[in-house]
Amino acid sequence: MMNNAIVLDGVNHQLNDKPFFKDLSIELREKRIGLIGRNGSGKSTLARMISGLIEPEAGEIRVHGVDIAKDRKKAIETIGLIFQNPDHQIIFPTVEEEIAFGLESLSGNRKQAREGARSFLASFGRLDWAERGTFTLSQGQRHLVCLMAVLAMQPKAVLLDEPFAGLDWPTTRRLYHWLDGLEQQVVLVTHDIDHLESYDRILWLEKGQLIADGAPADVLPAYREKMERLVFSDDEILGPGLPATNGEQG
Repeated sequence: MMNNAIVLDGVNHQLNDKPFFKDLSIELREKRIGLIGRNGSGKSTLARMISGLIEPEAGEIRVHGVDIAKDRKKAIETIGLIFQNPDHQIIFPTVEEEIAFGLESLSGNRKQAREGARSFLASFGRLDWAERGTFTLSQGQRHLVCLMAVLAMQPKAVLLDEPFAGLDWPTTRRLYHWLDGLEQQVVLVTHDIDHLESYDRILWLEKGQLIADGAPADVLPAYREKMERLVFSDDEILGPGLPATNGEQG
């Protein structure tokens, strides 16, 4: 097992008292990894297991050499998680306090953490945000605050769970620009598969099963085709499919 990888070894996990992930073993060494699949496929559950928020019933998860179940403090230093809704992540009234919180949890020094937060904001060109109220910011700005709060802790890997859902396209493009410039390993859970064309590896999950795993050119075309077919097919989640018009359904 490599120390610069995210490694799942024989992971088992139940959802609603039923087996879901069964003996899942993956080694993720690539710098940019996309995680795709329909709602309920297990993407968010897997993301939370990798970040340590959910502990599997069996198996081991190591992130860059750290057993996240056994060493929570080290895990916090190693991997950062960004949620879909920033309001579920932001807990402090000002931007400076929000970013300083993680730094203080690492150092135990509030003054040092506040200074570090201001320094980090300055490095992003956002020092003027320090005293701004977090809930006076736009949705896109709050997403950026969440990203900065995670990056300030200098994790080796960053995991994002549908981080830009519901944002307009210009805001999404700007945030993707920030994301693409990160030095850290990135695992992105998303339905926006167009952005994944440039990624190194794609994992396609369905109902806890790994359907496909490979380069974007090998995985995304089949995923697109499957999703397009579902528009016109009867589905246990969505019900009857739409009637096909000429040329729409192969």
